[in-house]
Amino acid sequence: MLNYIVRRVAYAVLILLGVNLLTFTLFFAVNSPDNIARLNIGAKRVSQDAIDKWKAERGYDKPLWFNARAEGRGKLTQTLFHDRSLRLFTLQFGASDSGRDIRHEIATRLPASLALAGPMLLLTVYAGIAFALLLVFFRASYLDFWGTVLCVLLMSISSLFYIIMAQWLFGKTLRLVPLSGYVPGLDLLKFLVLPLVVGIVYQLGAEARLFRAMLLEEAGKDYVRTARAKGLAEPAVLFGHVLRNAWLPILTHVGALLPYAFLGSIVFESFFGIPGLGTYVVEAIAAQDFAVVHTMVFLGSLLYILAYLATDIAYTWVDPRVRLQ
Repeated sequence: MLNYIVRRVAYAVLILLGVNLLTFTLFFAVNSPDNIARLNIGAKRVSQDAIDKWKAERGYDKPLWFNARAEGRGKLTQTLFHDRSLRLFTLQFGASDSGRDIRHEIATRLPASLALAGPMLLLTVYAGIAFALLLVFFRASYLDFWGTVLCVLLMSISSLFYIIMAQWLFGKTLRLVPLSGYVPGLDLLKFLVLPLVVGIVYQLGAEARLFRAMLLEEAGKDYVRTARAKGLAEPAVLFGHVLRNAWLPILTHVGALLPYAFLGSIVFESFFGIPGLGTYVVEAIAAQDFAVVHTMVFLGSLLYILAYLATDIAYTWVDPRVRLQ
């Protein structure tokens, strides 16, 4: 187990380094430091002195990869790649191009993202498994057929339609919940009810259809037919055999969704006015803030790798037959 974790951590470092290198290269292939300064200053005809001053204040006046003017290690450390990319490995995010501390912004916005994406992930997975179990229990029946049709219909409709219709019906017409907004404390629930319900309904079709396929694959195996032949009731077969052995592929799928619990949902946060990390990313992209975008790409990659590592370790807890070498 320890050797496996060490290998995965080593792979993670290489992957993160590659992602940082690619992101850094692509961004500066599109925008030069002068263009970044010009965009942030906000003037079409800005003097070169103002551009040089802005770059000096934020460290953009350094060379990209190699500083020939520096001495010793400074040739590699006094560069934009070191300051804007390599320092992310020590979680030193620095300041955004607008001058704000990125670590403070992330710490401030993270609770809002977790308050929305965390319950949405758990409730969506729970509802998807429950609906899939219902369809499998009544497989090859009219309920299974129309339930599958409903899943396809839910998958075929854009999330924007659900958001706009829910805001119009429940927020504007019936006035049951606020249209958008966010407040900390106990009053937060009334602002999260609508986006949570919309998020669950929007994702239910895809999740239930996927889980149904996983459960049906297990339901057709020999050990399930043997359990039925011994006279076990169908609920006991589904919960005691099919669902238990389907947890491995379900965990793999859930592991891929875990980073959303931290980074938040960009669309839902934007439309429901929730000041989370998703909104932060949208604002950074609109402002072409390289420091913020690069940091969020790094955190996204890190969370994906940690999620898959946690999923692999969880395999041994769900199924003791699995051994990580």
